[in-house]
Amino acid sequence: MTFHIGAKPGDIAETVLMPGDPYRARWAAQTFLKDAVLVNEVRGMLGYTGTWNGHRVTIQGSGMGMPSLSIYANELMKDYGAQTLIRIGSAGAMQPHVKIRDVVLAQTASTCGSPSRSIFRELHFAPCADFGLLMAAHKAAALVDVTTHVGGIYSSDTFYDERPDLTDQLQRHGTLCVEMEAAELYTLAARYQRRALAVLTISDHLLTHEALPADQRERSFGDMVTIALTAAFA
Repeated sequence: MTFHIGAKPGDIAETVLMPGDPYRARWAAQTFLKDAVLVNEVRGMLGYTGTWNGHRVTIQGSGMGMPSLSIYANELMKDYGAQTLIRIGSAGAMQPHVKIRDVVLAQTASTCGSPSRSIFRELHFAPCADFGLLMAAHKAAALVDVTTHVGGIYSSDTFYDERPDLTDQLQRHGTLCVEMEAAELYTLAARYQRRALAVLTISDHLLTHEALPADQRERSFGDMVTIALTAAFA
């Protein structure tokens, strides 16, 4: 048991899916896992462990932003032995060819700052996905018939961005979408020599200002979870 995860030793699987929203963690566990059991509810950040196709899986909420994710990812890896961590979350498209409901597999994750930034000092560390997971997720995406993009994303430490100049440069350099957690997850996975990937559903668009209606999100997010689970055990 840790400060932020109240699970007992053995309660957490080696494979962990990490949505930001704890209620999405509950939905994913109830929808995809067999015999899902609540193993963490400290501060309302729900975590469940069950099985998927005979494999043990934990789905643990991470909260919003890199500082929150850093807490849970650190404890999952250091204290509970998690080996494969896959972020499943929403993102905002930054390119015209990336559409609402598309899935983005984050090959790399740029950021202006994360909880790990201070340890690198002058170095600009380049966090990236585990290549095996990335390949497996790309193959899995073809099986669920969803338009999928692979490339660089931007992990922002602010939701209400006041840097349109930065957005312009990111778009100019081919950044596919923006979210708030993946860069720190990839950095921690590199530090602890674990596997990590971010599988993201486009829920809104920075260029067209489209947004996925709430009543249509469940189906689209379901594709994302299927890809993540399939990739984890490929």
